[in-house]
Amino acid sequence: MSHSDPITLPAIAPVANPVLQQQLQHKTNSKTKPPGSLGLLESLAIQLGLIQQTTSPAIIQPQVLVFAADHGLTAEGISAFPAKVTPQMVHNFLQGGAAINVFARQHQLTLQVVDAGVNADFAPHPQLIDRKISKGTQNSRHQPAMTMAECCKALHTGMALVSELPGNLLLVGEMGIGNTSAASLLLARLGNLPVADCTGRGTGLDDQGLSHKTRVLQAVLEHHSDANTPLQALAALGGLEIAMMTGALIQAASERRILLMDGFIAGVALLVAEQLAPGTRDYAVFGHGSAEPGHRQLLRLLEAEPLLQLNMRLGEGSGAALAYPLLQSACAYFNDMASFDDAGVSGAGV
Repeated sequence: MSHSDPITLPAIAPVANPVLQQQLQHKTNSKTKPPGSLGLLESLAIQLGLIQQTTSPAIIQPQVLVFAADHGLTAEGISAFPAKVTPQMVHNFLQGGAAINVFARQHQLTLQVVDAGVNADFAPHPQLIDRKISKGTQNSRHQPAMTMAECCKALHTGMALVSELPGNLLLVGEMGIGNTSAASLLLARLGNLPVADCTGRGTGLDDQGLSHKTRVLQAVLEHHSDANTPLQALAALGGLEIAMMTGALIQAASERRILLMDGFIAGVALLVAEQLAPGTRDYAVFGHGSAEPGHRQLLRLLEAEPLLQLNMRLGEGSGAALAYPLLQSACAYFNDMASFDDAGVSGAGV
């Protein structure tokens, strides 16, 4: 971050701890199995232990926050769905009818929906958190999506939300027609990548629609060629829900919470968070690999290996929620599986 950036962010404690890492590795190696035979589940258990700084990692009161906002860039015809779908889907979340609702119920995850900037007004609802900054962003083809004040307010709001939540695991999801475009723009700028490599079909564009979307995004990047710091890029190119997710992820990492990541858009929020508050990424477990081409680029940038590959591209936190039981299983085997000594099994030659 440059010293001119008008925001103060918490420090992120490193997860690296060589002594604890050795203890965790010894614990997994002493279980009644050949070393390494549980594959990624073993490295996952060790990562959870390092995040929590304990040899007995546990998940307590996991929280799902779905951030919703509208995007002025939809005026450029970059989405297969109209902008009115954003508030319609928020209603669907609040009625319990979306994929993330189904998976959150299945896995007993506490779910709340955050209105970060939807272009509609909602009646009060027990699961709705009204933190609307404005009724959507501006059209970034012609002006910054957010003012710097709006962007910083969204970041701070995301941080404050998490600071009030119980639990030690945060799963963030999003809803906002046009937000794959905002994510592609941020990935291209902050990852120094060609925009075509970061741009996919979103909600289902055909070839012609994808070509148009890519041209529009290239024009947006050229229009904001001076938005080079992470904060400047977030304000000029991003979305209110992306900015609020970014703040949420930074705060959660500063409190040593596990970040269970969803797909492309949430992942781009993590990229912004990592560049604003280095070390945030080390608290992240990557739930799945999205079918969005930008997500492949993002995972490569973040040197991340996702737990699941289901070719999903829904958002909402749905892919992360599906990966959640793997984290439960990692904790369970690590804490409950017998060691060779416990079971009276010889470890030699296993």
